[in-house]
Amino acid sequence: MRRATSILCLMALSACATTGNVDRLTQEKDPLEGFNRGMWNVNQALDKVAMKPASSVYRTVTPKPARRGLSRILANLEEPWSFINNLLQGKPKRAVRNLGRFVVNTTIGVGGLADHATELGIEDSPEDFGQTLATWGVKSGPYLVLPLLGPSTVRDGIGSGVAMFADPWRVCLDQCVDTSTTTRLGVSAAQIVILRADATESGADTFLKTSLDPYAAARSAYFQSRRAAIRDNENESGAQGEPAAADASGDAALDAAVADLKAQAGEDQAPAGEAAPSAAGNGETAGPSTPAPTSKDKE
Repeated sequence: MRRATSILCLMALSACATTGNVDRLTQEKDPLEGFNRGMWNVNQALDKVAMKPASSVYRTVTPKPARRGLSRILANLEEPWSFINNLLQGKPKRAVRNLGRFVVNTTIGVGGLADHATELGIEDSPEDFGQTLATWGVKSGPYLVLPLLGPSTVRDGIGSGVAMFADPWRVCLDQCVDTSTTTRLGVSAAQIVILRADATESGADTFLKTSLDPYAAARSAYFQSRRAAIRDNENESGAQGEPAAADASGDAALDAAVADLKAQAGEDQAPAGEAAPSAAGNGETAGPSTPAPTSKDKE
């Protein structure tokens, strides 16, 4: 029933969308800030008492090579979903790369423990249904903090909901393997712990801890990383004659967003009369990067 409801919602959204029009994510639309801050606090409390302690134990008892392998397995499991979304977006070359990476890493990579696909030059091409909706012209809607999932938008929240029921590896877990509800919940919990540990190792905790307003910092990081992912994907397809861009994984996009926000924070904290060094270290005043608009940035 829930799956049918999601499909009906998507059909309605697609009918209302204008082909080729994609919204601009440069404006951090947050009309639900009161609700979002409340949900942010709830998520932070849950993280403090459950997720962070569990991820700390995981990082303590699991050697780094093993943690890296488990993270790669999760990434490999997402390749079929990226394959589907690249096809839905009309990007067959990227879809072929998803398929190639999945076959290589599942076989000689032992289920994804090793990333031999990258070693062979098969580049990562991640996509999700939120990006597919953007390609179809569905506007992002306001910023939305989801329970447990965290920063999102209305559009990306719908994309996450669809993935819960349509992502091939989740469907297979439900339909292809005789697993109990407890086992499925255990798999989901393990995934959350692994992703939480990855976030810690990427420096996310330190970034938020040193921010004057962690909520606003996380919101800006989300919008910038999301915009980078959508823009890079479009550039690769050569939209409006723009040169193709190299693939950027979600981690790379988030790293770029965090670096940009740190540069902005450095500017805000610089003494009067002094210019904060830019992220490139050339002595110029640091400021928010404003990417060139693309066809996907049009309202």
